[in-house]
Amino acid sequence: MAGFSLLLLIDDIAAVLDDVSLMTKVAAKKTAGVLGDDLAVNAEKVTGVRAERELPVVWSVAKGSLVNKSILVPLALLVSFVAPWLITPALMAGGLFLCFEGFEKIAHKFFHSTDDHEQAKAARLEQVAKSDVDLVELERSKIKGAVRTDFILSAEIIVLTLGIVAEADLATQIGTLIGIAFIMTVGVYGLVAGIVKLDDAGLYLHESEGEGLWARFKRWFGLGLIKFAPWLMKALGVIGTVAMFMVGGGILVHGIHPLAVAVEQLTAGFGPVLAAITPTLAGVVIGMIAGALVVAVVEGGKKLRRAPAS
Repeated sequence: MAGFSLLLLIDDIAAVLDDVSLMTKVAAKKTAGVLGDDLAVNAEKVTGVRAERELPVVWSVAKGSLVNKSILVPLALLVSFVAPWLITPALMAGGLFLCFEGFEKIAHKFFHSTDDHEQAKAARLEQVAKSDVDLVELERSKIKGAVRTDFILSAEIIVLTLGIVAEADLATQIGTLIGIAFIMTVGVYGLVAGIVKLDDAGLYLHESEGEGLWARFKRWFGLGLIKFAPWLMKALGVIGTVAMFMVGGGILVHGIHPLAVAVEQLTAGFGPVLAAITPTLAGVVIGMIAGALVVAVVEGGKKLRRAPAS
């Protein structure tokens, strides 16, 4: 009987692990939009730090991210247990925030003058030229800012994951949330570390000595990496912004029944290819509209607060 009970226990554990694996894969797909933005934001946060300090800064932010998730995961489980009705509003709020953040990036890109961008670039160059004492303080400030930003992005990831596993049993919820928290932290900051050192790797290869074919190839490849690194950062920013509209708009569509019905009716008359991509495109469009509305409300609120009292 003891052996039979042990086999049943192993079977139950295997079933839970299988459910956790399946849920983690689904959650990873759903949170991919936040991942793209997370990569771009955190890689950008490290700019202005000396090359030899880039990896220690990334490691410090990664440790801060693990602390953030160690707070957010139990909090999410508590909400799921005590007030599960809060999950849908939290998802909607997370979706609106994603749309707001995406449209704010677009607004900043197209509605700020070239002088503003030049001033920001000059400020970054000035930071690099500061004394060692100032650079230590700058590094600490960047780490704190990156950890604060990570808390918001991590909250989005945890909330999205919680929405996926809300109907699962407690063991599956715990396993999936912990799995996503760990995978996203390792994935994001491992990739960030690779991105910030890409130009250094290119410079190392470009300065290779020798006259042979292999040496010439290394110099050519290194120069390509140096030129590619800035384009990679820009591409991550664009992909991350589009993905934010796609994920945020998709959450709003699924959370607002009339919108979900309208999108379903829209795709009914299309062929298989258009029917497959229309919900995604509709999510992007709805996400952009929602983001524009939230940005307008936020900017309007700021102007009201700045207006002098009559």
